[in-house]
Amino acid sequence: MADVLDRITALLEPLLEGSDMFLVNMKIKPINNIKVFLDADSGLSIEKSAKVNRKLYALIEAEQMFPEGDFSLEVSSPGVDEPLTGVRQYRKNIGRKVTVTLPEDKEETGILKEVGEDGLVLEMKNKKKEVTTTEIPFSQIKKIVVQIIF
Repeated sequence: MADVLDRITALLEPLLEGSDMFLVNMKIKPINNIKVFLDADSGLSIEKSAKVNRKLYALIEAEQMFPEGDFSLEVSSPGVDEPLTGVRQYRKNIGRKVTVTLPEDKEETGILKEVGEDGLVLEMKNKKKEVTTTEIPFSQIKKIVVQIIF
């Protein structure tokens, strides 16, 4: 499967060049269901993902990666509960409330204020409602999830 993922990634990359879209993750289920998760600096619209889906589907067919033609392709953004994967997604979410999971599963929740070369800055309120900031090196981050506020 890794070989197929590499081949699909090679077909996808030129489709994303010159756009603000980027690959977040890709999975292939045993039934040849390909799931491509994209994000975009300006947000991933349905139109953008549909356009990539149509072009990528045609390229996969032309390459005859699945000789029996039995594959499906889904191109979408990751779900709102999916962890952020990398600096580009971190930067896109500056100003949003996030929960950062640290070693030993300790969690810090606050507003993502800055993303630097080696880490990020989180603004939090303590029990006395005082605002504090803490720097968290990337090496200490197990995962970051945006908190949806209703």
